[in-house]
Amino acid sequence: MGKGTPSKSGGKKTHIICRRCGRHAFNVRKGYCAACGYGRSKRLRSYNWKK
Repeated sequence: MGKGTPSKSGGKKTHIICRRCGRHAFNVRKGYCAACGYGRSKRLRSYNWKK
């Protein structure tokens, strides 16, 4: 039998804690936060459809 699922776990981290908002949403590879937009823009990420 092959190893299967156990060998899949323990991959690379995609998201770390953001310096600006403190949420676990900063993408290491892309270099910006998915929650607040840090690294991509100076303004906080916000959309009208969310309000």
